[in-house]
Amino acid sequence: MKKINPVVVVPVLLSFFVVSFIDLVGTGVDELRQDSNTPQYVLQLIPFVALIWFFLLSIPVGVWQDKVGKKRVLNYGLLITAVGLVMPVLGNTLPVILAAFALLGIGNTILQVSANPLLVDVVPSNRTSSYLSFSQFIKALGSMIGPFVAGMFGPWIARLLGDDSPGSWRYGLYLFALITILSWIWLSMIKIEESKPEREPATLKSSIGLLGNSYVLLMVLGIFAVVGIDVAINSNIGTFLSGKFGVGEDAAKYAKSLYFLAKMVGTFTGALLLTRIASNKFFIGSSVLLGLSLVALAFTPSETSAWVIIFIVSLGASNIFPLIFSLTVARMPDRANEISGLMMMAISGGALIPFLVGYSMSLYINGGILVLLVCTIYLIIISIRSLR
Repeated sequence: MKKINPVVVVPVLLSFFVVSFIDLVGTGVDELRQDSNTPQYVLQLIPFVALIWFFLLSIPVGVWQDKVGKKRVLNYGLLITAVGLVMPVLGNTLPVILAAFALLGIGNTILQVSANPLLVDVVPSNRTSSYLSFSQFIKALGSMIGPFVAGMFGPWIARLLGDDSPGSWRYGLYLFALITILSWIWLSMIKIEESKPEREPATLKSSIGLLGNSYVLLMVLGIFAVVGIDVAINSNIGTFLSGKFGVGEDAAKYAKSLYFLAKMVGTFTGALLLTRIASNKFFIGSSVLLGLSLVALAFTPSETSAWVIIFIVSLGASNIFPLIFSLTVARMPDRANEISGLMMMAISGGALIPFLVGYSMSLYINGGILVLLVCTIYLIIISIRSLR
């Protein structure tokens, strides 16, 4: 049985903290809205240029790393991310920020395609789900503190340097760039024994051909669904609370922080429980908990209970992504690179499902929850399928 070597595992886990920097897109939109006259609809180009790369590059990156190795590809992702984080030094203008977040999105796509299977390589097979859940805890931690650090640390550094121009938040990005470079140096210094499949190197055709396997297809669509649920709740929960209970706009913003806090608690707890509970059974339990809590959220008459239920919804959703990934790779370990590419491409569910939820909610306040329930029922179905 493979032993856990902290010298190898810790720098790989640190890369998941760097993965969380993609969530700074919200900060970029908010800060440019305050410091410029750019229309709101134009500012939505920022998350678009950051996330479109998951759809465009995930499969090619999976094929690439099958040829050159996961660690090498992960290091390239860290370098590209660092460049994107440093680029705003050129100015607080829309073109510069778009270019910065495009590079950040490219780097993040590479990171997520390579970091997950590399983590699988450095931990024992019976601890895969546990460590993948813990990696999501690290990512959730970065997602929660990142905007705060950028908003508070950036202006403080700007004042120290005597820069009182608009866009002082950018100085916070340079701290994240430093963390990214340190992560790259650390990872470069260690030796990792990667799994090498005994077959011909992957191609685009062989990767896409995996979708012909019904189990892989179902699980990839599961990633599409759970990421869509996650992003949709995160981006629409404030609107739901305002529309259903009349919660003020400022108070509704705290729903996002509550959701990230619950996600941290859920992934940390999941990492512990998965050392004792089978992954497929935990998958079923998480999906059922998510479904029941969404039903409760639709029918709750109280604002107070709604806040509690939102916390439970996040707990249910928090471990499903790493569970789907680990279960699928465990079924076909020699195709881990190609599976990783397909699943990262499915992150594009975070672009489509939130739109459907927002539109449905505009027609009927519980309409968005109905869309989320349809996605959750699908997750329950494939979780039961995973037992077979």
